[in-house]
Amino acid sequence: MANHHVLDSQGVDISHQDSWHALATDTLPDGIASIDLTLLELLQRQEKPDVLVPLADLLNGSGALASGLVKEVYELIVQHSSRVGLWVTADTDTNALAALSELLLKQDLIVIHVPKFADGRNFSFAQTLRQIGYQGEIRVAGAFGRDQIAYLLRVGVDSFVLNEHDLQSDFNISQAFTALASSYDGRNAAALPMFAGA
Repeated sequence: MANHHVLDSQGVDISHQDSWHALATDTLPDGIASIDLTLLELLQRQEKPDVLVPLADLLNGSGALASGLVKEVYELIVQHSSRVGLWVTADTDTNALAALSELLLKQDLIVIHVPKFADGRNFSFAQTLRQIGYQGEIRVAGAFGRDQIAYLLRVGVDSFVLNEHDLQSDFNISQAFTALASSYDGRNAAALPMFAGA
């Protein structure tokens, strides 16, 4: 992921301290994590890395957690990992999140991958995660609009994966982080100081 950077909620590049490894699958998109590793590599390592697992691979055809071999493989991943997180695609059914709350609440990081620029479901995904009580880090990656960063911060997103082009473009990325207050506290945006007296 040398051409991608992880920025925290203040717009600070935290790529150098990001320790997450994405479990390699056929569907792993570019930019989920700086390092990917196979299941075999994970099981052979002496140290336990932080590992991101694709949520879709843990579900059965009806959107519930799979059992049997899939569950056993996931338990192996947990045993061989320091911390475990999930990456999900924003086109996943957001209604399914509530049914998966027990699994989601255990994760240290959830990365929402936005596959298409016009897909705005990342907002409802992040908001739903916070509404079910998720306290861990929410990260957005993929084809989201850079002008959406301030609004994503308002619904509870903590960090963003941006590519090199986004950081060097004419668009001042630091302005995206200061357009609105960055903490999610449930207040109406109109009540923020920048709108006072308007």
